[in-house]
Amino acid sequence: MLHAAPADFFGIRVVDESTGKGVPLITLKTTNHLTFTTDSAGWIAFQEPGMMDQEVFFHLSGPGYAIAKDGFGYAGLRLKPKAGELAEVRVMRLNIAERLYRITGQGIYRDSTLLGQESMLPRANVNAGVTGQDSVQAVPWQGRLFWLWGDTNRLSYPLGNFHSTCAWSDLPESGGLHPREGIHLEYLTDEEGQLKKMVPSDQPGVVWLFGLLTVPDLAGRQHLLGHYGRYKDLTTRVEHGVVEYDGSKGHFVPLLQLGEEFTWQHPVGNAVLVKNEEGDFYYFTHHFAVTRVPADYDSVQNPGAYEALAWMESAQDYRWQKQLVPVTQLSETQMIREKKMPAEKARFQVKDGVSGKPVLIHRSSVNWNAHRQRWIMIATQQGGEVSALGEVWYAEAIAPSGPWNKAVKIATHPRYSFYNPRHHVFFDQDGGRVIYFEGTYTETFSGNPEPTPRYDYNQLMYRLDLSDERLKMAQ
Repeated sequence: MLHAAPADFFGIRVVDESTGKGVPLITLKTTNHLTFTTDSAGWIAFQEPGMMDQEVFFHLSGPGYAIAKDGFGYAGLRLKPKAGELAEVRVMRLNIAERLYRITGQGIYRDSTLLGQESMLPRANVNAGVTGQDSVQAVPWQGRLFWLWGDTNRLSYPLGNFHSTCAWSDLPESGGLHPREGIHLEYLTDEEGQLKKMVPSDQPGVVWLFGLLTVPDLAGRQHLLGHYGRYKDLTTRVEHGVVEYDGSKGHFVPLLQLGEEFTWQHPVGNAVLVKNEEGDFYYFTHHFAVTRVPADYDSVQNPGAYEALAWMESAQDYRWQKQLVPVTQLSETQMIREKKMPAEKARFQVKDGVSGKPVLIHRSSVNWNAHRQRWIMIATQQGGEVSALGEVWYAEAIAPSGPWNKAVKIATHPRYSFYNPRHHVFFDQDGGRVIYFEGTYTETFSGNPEPTPRYDYNQLMYRLDLSDERLKMAQ
């Protein structure tokens, strides 16, 4: 059996012209529609019979990056592939945020491996049989980072793990990789090496877990909790409640099952710890941070301890309270339209800082930023002009609950989705000037009939420099 050696390939590396770093998710397409997509180091290993030692034109495309067009309007380049040789292609970054690498799935460094290039990951091309993962949560826990995803696709069968998947990694200051290089995930598996179901259930349906957080009990012991939901389909929940991670069992166990009347009185989305004059609270960011609970073990399990932000027409102001449902961006818009709320009291009327057009927020991650001395939001837009769920925005506010006014687009994914973004504060650098965020890159909900091989339904990491002048319209 013949095996190709690195010298048999023509190596093409696509790099950011401003940093010289390889750019993942850049696609080169020949005139007869063969497509090749860069791996996480920006490499393509090219070996195509009939095209070697010939001049070949490659169309180039990639979300947020571009190359100059020629006189006929083609964005691409000519190369003459020769086995054992390398070529560098420089692209312009149009995004404000810089795409760094793919975190999950198979073949993260496929082309680098074929070309004999080194990778920072010990398992660069397959890890625990994972081929796709949806919607990340991550928290520092017991001196390490604890990661959780929803549905997980695997190599061995179309039906993967639909009861949540978890992994550990080391913090950069404790031997882990620098966040610009990657994340070495150690998946939680059983004795046979199969991914563990992190919320085991013998009942039908998928189990998703959000609102992951750590809280102390009265004795000061820390607990890792979250909210689970078992779903018959995307919208039909048949069971939900609060779970706790049990280290001796290596999975989450139920603490409390909730009735369906508790629609918002539980952890949800991304949890962020807020310390202010009112005490310590966990705020939960789904679209916006409009629900909260005291940051202690007993309160998180008590639906009666949760508060929602609601507009009190009698006081003509927002208040935290326990009876009314939390405000939404759409309900606030309606109240302004009906003159029940003065426009100047609005907190969630986000607008493009450049065009002034409204930005409807789908999901977001909110955290305090020491560099800006502001609360910052990384959010995905619903109904963007070039993608239904793929446009990513940055905004600032003086409080986690707003007001959120102007935003700047920092990343685009035309005709593709990039949802449930998560800003990882534990990776912040230079006093918060440089931040890292990730999200799920998938054709789901996009209307695009062509999923990107290997990248689809996986997590992409971005880096954002908050001193970038293009962010001024949101600051």
